[in-house]
Amino acid sequence: MRRVGELPFIASLRDALPWSFIGLAAAFLGVLIAELAGGGFHGQTLGLRVASALLPAFGVMAATLVVVLPIRLARATHYIAAPLLLGSVGGFALALPQPFGPDPITYLRVLGTAGLFVAMLACGVTAAWAALARRRVAPPLSDWLGALLAIATFGALIALHVSLPGAIASAMHPIANLGDTYLALVVIVLVETLLWTAGVHGPAVLAAIVTPVYLTMQMQNTHAFTVHEPLPYIVVVSLFLFVFPGGAGATLPLAGLLAISRVPRLRAVGRATFVPSLFNLNEPLLFAAPVVFNPHLVLPFVGVPVVLATVTYAAVATGLVARAAFYVPSSVPTFISTYVATQDLRAVALAALNIVLATVMYYPFVRAYERHLMEAK
Repeated sequence: MRRVGELPFIASLRDALPWSFIGLAAAFLGVLIAELAGGGFHGQTLGLRVASALLPAFGVMAATLVVVLPIRLARATHYIAAPLLLGSVGGFALALPQPFGPDPITYLRVLGTAGLFVAMLACGVTAAWAALARRRVAPPLSDWLGALLAIATFGALIALHVSLPGAIASAMHPIANLGDTYLALVVIVLVETLLWTAGVHGPAVLAAIVTPVYLTMQMQNTHAFTVHEPLPYIVVVSLFLFVFPGGAGATLPLAGLLAISRVPRLRAVGRATFVPSLFNLNEPLLFAAPVVFNPHLVLPFVGVPVVLATVTYAAVATGLVARAAFYVPSSVPTFISTYVATQDLRAVALAALNIVLATVMYYPFVRAYERHLMEAK
């Protein structure tokens, strides 16, 4: 997993995604304000207003990614940024859904469902052509040739009447069916936490691989919400808000337990990291406690999220709690984020139950770790 995460394209995508999320947030606020000012949300519930603003924001997120990703990839591969950017943006423009509508907001809603993958493909195809061209032509001419070949490739798709967004949507069905399972949820949780126990940032490694798939599924849930249809997917990005209160390893209860520890050092760590943990920022806790490379805490760090994933999946699959309709950043505190994502007060109760379960499971391991430290003095 570390080697996969260090591949230039994967590493560049991981670096570019936070910038594209900034584009998402800015576009969401902009569309929301514009629609409110123009009376576009008249008569709609709060949830529908959020969904109506969020879908076009995903289109802007894709447009942001297609600009930032080639720049990051050029830095990682030492290719020339200008041709890589030209080929990516040009290919992305040619692959946009047809026809272009007069209403930009409506068009962005259409783009949002497949835009991320179109942006990734546009950059990937450009980089691949540039790499092939370098085998026969010296740079910088090879990089410009790669950009032209990439644009020609996407132009050929138009001539052949091939809709890339449509093809991506069709390909997403089997991927989504596989990813929208309890097994897939548990595998992701296990990989993230096991990598962390070895000092590897699990969410960062998986982000470039998992986020585009589950974010696309999240968009489809949002679209279904706007047209009053049943939400198609259980396992989406926002479902992990229930699984990881406090961040990877569900460490919010751990920070609370350390804050009242009998060991002064652990008590200081817990009190210093509790507030960041409320916002699901737990890197300081993981390295200060420490949790990383700590045999006393590795079992609950891996096992607690698996239990919470099981409880959460069962609650949502049986309809006890609504499916997550909206994407909510992980930095939003758990009780707020889970309600906003589902528009269901029962989600707050589920989040509270998960935190209680995590606290009960972490408690004996924290006490055992305290005894170990006191005996070692």
